[in-house]
Amino acid sequence: MRLFEPASSLPQPIKPMELATLRIFVKVAELASFTRAAEQLGLPKARVSTSVQQLEAELGTRLLQRTTRTVRLTPDGEQLLERSQLLLAEADEVQSLFQQSPSALRGRLRIDLPIKLARQLVIPQLPAFIAAHPQLEIEISATDRLVDLVHEGFDCVLRIGRLDDSGLVARRLGEMPMANCASAAYLAARGTPRTLDDLDGHLLVRYGSAGAAGGGFEYSDGDGWRLRPMRSVVTVNNTDAYEAACLAGLGLIQSPRIGLAAMQTHGDVREVLPEFTAEPLPVWLLYPHRRHLPKRVQALMAWLVGLLSPHLAQRPDAVA
Repeated sequence: MRLFEPASSLPQPIKPMELATLRIFVKVAELASFTRAAEQLGLPKARVSTSVQQLEAELGTRLLQRTTRTVRLTPDGEQLLERSQLLLAEADEVQSLFQQSPSALRGRLRIDLPIKLARQLVIPQLPAFIAAHPQLEIEISATDRLVDLVHEGFDCVLRIGRLDDSGLVARRLGEMPMANCASAAYLAARGTPRTLDDLDGHLLVRYGSAGAAGGGFEYSDGDGWRLRPMRSVVTVNNTDAYEAACLAGLGLIQSPRIGLAAMQTHGDVREVLPEFTAEPLPVWLLYPHRRHLPKRVQALMAWLVGLLSPHLAQRPDAVA
């Protein structure tokens, strides 16, 4: 069996090898780390290292360049990685042909979700998905930072907002309508803004990295989106802190409407300036660019789409 055409350094035919060994090599290559690969595979690090060494010996070439700090693919390693990913995906596809029911899906799934979606929407509904697929193991990362899907070993990632060109498949699920919110205590102290000019006497809780430039109250003037400068006394970098700052009376926030009802159940929060909301936030499902995805990943993504769709708006000009 030939996994790829031999390079000049590979004159001998490649011998058959176990899929388990290829899975180990692929995980090490994708994560660029023996330690993280061992953790995600649930294997001793020594076994992972030995498996890669044996694979290199069998193929007669070095697949990875190792230093004390980095693990990088050699040209032959890059060639093998591409073919191995396809081969393993096809093996998963063949196995799924003989699964008689959705409950037969098995294996581990790693996903990353924004904190608010994980806490308010996905995790509360997760028992139903697990009941339908009892042999799956699901690892959830809940963070508002932009994770590296490939190098951190995620099967799929939900992201909110604008995307950079990452080389991943990006499926647009819809967009989150926005709302302007403030606590009742804050409005009692400073008054309720009725016009944009009233914002001169108000504070805005800023969302972003400390020291970053920009910020302000976003709204549409009918021709496009504008940013009105506002004074801020606090900056936060995740959605939990953002909402907590609003509840504490530290200023106005511009937040997805999906979270407004939940905030109102935890404190007295009011919507203000409903005619001047920020631009809706697009919601994306990202996954690796592979010809075939394992059935378990497809099942999880289909469930996430069905779960989120009722809470998202669609634009006629949006491209999925």
